[in-house]
Amino acid sequence: MRIIKLNATNSTNTYLKQLSGKEVISDYTVVQTQFQTQGRGQMGTKWSANSGENLMFSVFKEVSFLKFDQHFCISMVTALAIIKTLKSFNVPKLSVKWPNDILSEDKKICGVLIENSIKQNKFKDSIIGVGINVNQTHFENLPKASSLRIITGRTFHFDELLIRLIEHLKQYFSLLEAQNFEAIKNEYESYLFRKNKPSTFKDKTGNMFSGFIQSVSETGNLQVRLEDAILKEYDLKEITLLY
Repeated sequence: MRIIKLNATNSTNTYLKQLSGKEVISDYTVVQTQFQTQGRGQMGTKWSANSGENLMFSVFKEVSFLKFDQHFCISMVTALAIIKTLKSFNVPKLSVKWPNDILSEDKKICGVLIENSIKQNKFKDSIIGVGINVNQTHFENLPKASSLRIITGRTFHFDELLIRLIEHLKQYFSLLEAQNFEAIKNEYESYLFRKNKPSTFKDKTGNMFSGFIQSVSETGNLQVRLEDAILKEYDLKEITLLY
């Protein structure tokens, strides 16, 4: 496994994307950095982390075996690989806040940004960006953020975390390539934050409403049970789950 370590970069996803445009790179090539000047999250949000205190990296994976409507499988296997890794370090009460934020004790400890490359109307490869709050202990104006150190009281070594996470990512991608979609989806749904609990949501117009998270669709939409047992699907642009 090739690991490229940088002191700083604008974004590990951007760096890896540019590298893949210049040369042929192998599966599970990793770009890791101490600091990102332009770290990004879902929907154009910024990912902010202290230099040298957190694990920030991107992984290259060839995904031409997937169909267009199976893109959410990449999110699911990534979330499951992160959870399995963190469980192996005894991080408690792990869940997935749809689509792929990882929580511990209801606090966000990890974010994921996946960018897929398409060629001739087919999936080509995927760049999976992961940011884990590891040893940072102060998050200014981020009351819902936490870190592995805050939660466990331990200091973690980045290399150990990274190697184990890539191992688990390989395991879950093997399941995906073997087309074990149902098993992956069932395991992912078992970790859904606030599944089957009364929850409050906000739609794209700012209106708030209540419902119960039931599952995700085959394409990754969130399925919410509303009043009168109506099951409605929402994509990422349509709904926000409030705590």
